[in-house]
Amino acid sequence: MNAPIGRVFLIGAGPGDPGLITVRGLRLLGEADVVVYDRSVAAALRWARPDAERLEVGAPAESALAQDAISLLLAEKARDGHTVARLKWGDPFVFDSGAKEALVLREQGIPIEVVPGVPAALGATAYAGVPITYPGGDDVVVLLRGREGTTNAMPDVDWDALVALGGTLVCYADARLAAQVLGALVGHGAAPDTRAALVHRGTLPSQHTVTGTISDLLEQVSADAPSDLAILVVGKVASLRDHLRWFDERPLFGRRIIVTRSQEQAQELVERLENLGALAIEAPTFRLGPPEDSEAVDRAAATIDDFDWVVFESANSVARFFAALLRGPRDIRALGGTSVCALGPSTADRLAAHGIKADVVLPEFRVESVGDALASKGSLAAARLLVVRPDHLRDVVATDLARRGATVTDLVAYRTAADPPESPAAQALYRQLLDGAIDAVTFTGPTAVRRFTTLIGEEEAVDLLNTTVVATIGPVTAAAAEELGITSTITADTFDVDGLVEALVRHFSK
Repeated sequence: MNAPIGRVFLIGAGPGDPGLITVRGLRLLGEADVVVYDRSVAAALRWARPDAERLEVGAPAESALAQDAISLLLAEKARDGHTVARLKWGDPFVFDSGAKEALVLREQGIPIEVVPGVPAALGATAYAGVPITYPGGDDVVVLLRGREGTTNAMPDVDWDALVALGGTLVCYADARLAAQVLGALVGHGAAPDTRAALVHRGTLPSQHTVTGTISDLLEQVSADAPSDLAILVVGKVASLRDHLRWFDERPLFGRRIIVTRSQEQAQELVERLENLGALAIEAPTFRLGPPEDSEAVDRAAATIDDFDWVVFESANSVARFFAALLRGPRDIRALGGTSVCALGPSTADRLAAHGIKADVVLPEFRVESVGDALASKGSLAAARLLVVRPDHLRDVVATDLARRGATVTDLVAYRTAADPPESPAAQALYRQLLDGAIDAVTFTGPTAVRRFTTLIGEEEAVDLLNTTVVATIGPVTAAAAEELGITSTITADTFDVDGLVEALVRHFSK
């Protein structure tokens, strides 16, 4: 029997900001077996399943030959029984090849669904503070085909009629084509002092907007300018940018900041930075894996009420332990008689997400402070303690607690493995640091510092990090950096993600 045919979802991912994908698009992307995506919407892959096959097929609206190949690829994956998410720049049916792909798939009997997205003409202009309509303003908005495919051919329109129509003109144009369009408008009767705006890389932290009259833009936009995604707006509404701009006034706008956390933990910091305008560059210094004795976690979870205290040394330790607890016959009520200690605010937050309020929260990882904090709650002599940790933190806390008289079970909940320095990701980070393209590197723990220097190369990392801003989450992390010869430019006053972000904002606002 043949396998059932899969389905293709043509999903508009918006103009670039991964947060502009629709709720339905987000859900379907998270369910897809295969993701076929335009290069310009790669950031939206964060919402895809980690195990999904990912296929990058170039720029939006590729050449006809390349477009045919993409359509055949989608059909092939669907025939193999896969659910396919086709991620498109902007909206699939607005100046894009989505309709052509959909027709090919329908002709071949492949089920499709189209999920609208935020068109670039709407998203980029909104982020630039240029409303394409305004109450009491012009009653006409014209969307003009511009840069599409591999050519920069002028749109085939009646320019006299277009100029006579008036209103607001929105054109998908790069800098070269924008100059030609503006010249054509003036050549067919448009007033040279008509307001205009050109929005490059709309909705991204690298967004750049040029405003002025048509004459001003013609002087600034050379026909030899580099080509990138841009939206041209011509009309009175362009003058509102000075009053309505917001996106590029955020405190970290345009800053390129490296986040050195595991992929499981990076999202919180990435989203905080992006919400303030930064380009967050994920540089996971290690990957997580199961412990050598995975059944030990299940056994500890099943007997948690045998312990007086459980000490969680990381947020991922919490996640792994509670996953084991819920796999078994018990739930969080099993911790009713057990006191809980969290090392670090992130660990406490992860416990709170499971409905557990930690009895003790240590701001940073200091071996002696754990024992002192627990001892302040009662004698540790003959107390039964469970320490849940990753492999790289070693058994130093368990050893100190045992020295104080406690009976300690040391449980490794997961292992960590570093990416090799020769990996493409490591090489890309090295190049960006070398080129001075990084504004700051963040560290949320001593292990992240050590792993990052190993990833880049210890001598190279020390030299390069001392030429940029290094932001550490607290004095313990700053001391770990100092031991390696790395000076912390910023050390957060509050030892959590919010404190680290606030410290970055203060530094770059000076």
